[in-house]
Amino acid sequence: MAENQPLDIEEIVRDSFNEDEAEQLTGKLSQLEPEEIAIALEAMPVEQRVSTWLSLHPDDQIAALTYMRVDARDNIFKQLDEAQLRSLVEGMEVDDLIELLDELPQRIYDYACSRLDESQRRWLDTALAYDEDQCGRYADHDMLIINKNAKVRDAIRLFRQLAEDAEYHDALFVVDRTGRYAGLVHATQLLGLGSHLPIETVIDNEAPIVEGEMELDQGSDIVSRSGYTALAVIDDEGKLLGRLSIGEALENVRRSLESQFMHTAGLDEEEDLFAPIFDSAKRRALWLGINLLTAFLAAWTIGLFEATLQQVVALAVLMPIVASMGGIAGSQTLTLIIRGLALEQITPKTYMTLLRKELGVGAINGVLWALVIAAITYLWFGDWIIGGIIGMAIVINIVIAAISGVLIPIWLEKLDIDPALSGSVILTTVTDVIGFFAFLGLGSLFLLS
Repeated sequence: MAENQPLDIEEIVRDSFNEDEAEQLTGKLSQLEPEEIAIALEAMPVEQRVSTWLSLHPDDQIAALTYMRVDARDNIFKQLDEAQLRSLVEGMEVDDLIELLDELPQRIYDYACSRLDESQRRWLDTALAYDEDQCGRYADHDMLIINKNAKVRDAIRLFRQLAEDAEYHDALFVVDRTGRYAGLVHATQLLGLGSHLPIETVIDNEAPIVEGEMELDQGSDIVSRSGYTALAVIDDEGKLLGRLSIGEALENVRRSLESQFMHTAGLDEEEDLFAPIFDSAKRRALWLGINLLTAFLAAWTIGLFEATLQQVVALAVLMPIVASMGGIAGSQTLTLIIRGLALEQITPKTYMTLLRKELGVGAINGVLWALVIAAITYLWFGDWIIGGIIGMAIVINIVIAAISGVLIPIWLEKLDIDPALSGSVILTTVTDVIGFFAFLGLGSLFLLS
């Protein structure tokens, strides 16, 4: 690719609507990295996206697809005819096929497989033996491999022949005659060494190793923290499957963080911004239904105190304050704990320490804001009893919210449920129910007795 130009999404999308700018637009996109092309294409409505994508060079078409969200590229595939799909897969490498196979029609996937040679077929079969969220599925075969019995001169020759055409190839992956991984040899280690020395004398055995059965998020985290540009991915017998580069690792970390962010709103991170209306509505309906159930639970709690609300209207006016304060306090704790779990900074040994800390924070903030809200309530309604009731309810709800913000994500993770997906829904239910019950219960106790 040519020298990169700044990505101007607004200009690119505007040009995609103008047929006279088609050639110029293709030129602009060709200057971008594949991930930038993917971002630009996803910013276009489906019709403009497909026409723009078709104008790209075949290599850019494939590269951009591998970086696009599943829904976005699926909407491209749906617009292609048989000949276009066959032409597309004819230019794919095995790693591209692995990335895209779930969206390809079965007949096109079979056609692509029929074009693979024996070694490529073995690569594909090995990759597909792993789940779609495991590192072994995405191990990159584009790497420099050398036998541990080789000499330094062999390594230098290999670097000179191949490394200049490859990305992140500053190290050789060393294997024995059976293919078992033995370590890394860095290009800088070879400087000044005698050419006759055995490679195994300069092997770096301290580099972390990524196991093929590791979850992709875990393997990517290991690579991103390692300080290496790529790490070996091995199978359960210790044989080298491929490598996981820092570029791929950081992209996976970004996708994971985006997924967590989307899940907090009950959305799918793969959803296309311009997906068909019915598809988007169907996906979001489930979480709206779950939210409706939690809302009915909160409404049922309020209904228990119908008589109290009829006699003391001020309680109905103040109810949203209690629920809101608890919800905000809980969401702060929940976000902190989910981040800690995602970064593996929280362990069973630190559960109680975190719980005590958040309980203390909740107590301090609860008392502080309870006094403020109680004073405002007195000035508003001229009744110290109502002020005291809402103050006590605020303390109770904020403390419970802090405790829930710690325990809910930990429990969900133990149940293999993504805390980012369902934690906020459960927390909102807890703070609403506890807040309303405490406030209205205290109101019934002190105002009607």
